[in-house]
Amino acid sequence: MSRVQAILFDIGGVLLTNGWDTSDRVVVFERFGVKAEEFEARHSLVYEDFEDGRIPLDDYLTATLFDKPQSFSREDFFAAMKSGSSLLDGTALPILLQLVAEGRYRMGFLNNESRELNDYRLQHFGLQSLGSVFICSGYVGLHKPQPEIFRLAIDLLQLPASEIIFIDDRIANVQAASAVGLNAIHYAANPDALREELIACGVEFRNKASE
Repeated sequence: MSRVQAILFDIGGVLLTNGWDTSDRVVVFERFGVKAEEFEARHSLVYEDFEDGRIPLDDYLTATLFDKPQSFSREDFFAAMKSGSSLLDGTALPILLQLVAEGRYRMGFLNNESRELNDYRLQHFGLQSLGSVFICSGYVGLHKPQPEIFRLAIDLLQLPASEIIFIDDRIANVQAASAVGLNAIHYAANPDALREELIACGVEFRNKASE
């Protein structure tokens, strides 16, 4: 077994709820009286570009909603977009915090998210201080499960793939990461199970878990 040197966490579905997913949008539509069917049709045309950083937030909002006057501001709408983010039930954050505190591994994040929402989530939930590598679709123009984003992670870390662990809640992403040689773990909102899988991959926990 290769020695583990780096651990990359997905964010939505592992640490936090997903950002701006279908359930979040329904709540915001109801709050502002937005016609869901019309918004979703427009959203489907531009969301991949938004998530991969090819268009900024302002262009996304124009394409989906603000091509005509609204009774609310862009700022209010974006605030509502952000408000749907919270800690995941069954979050893996305690394990991440313990690994950071022990300081034995290089820690980072690899996730699909628009630049603007990712910036908010990293800052609001204090994730900026918990990693040294931040690979987000909105920053790099690639997204999971594209193999290129995992190869980029390998290049940035300058480690053999076999020395990197990647944790994600979606099977397709886990399979894609495994295909390029990463040690990929499927997370099912069970921190205890994750701890056991990390140990099986060679990760050592020396201290008690963070509360």
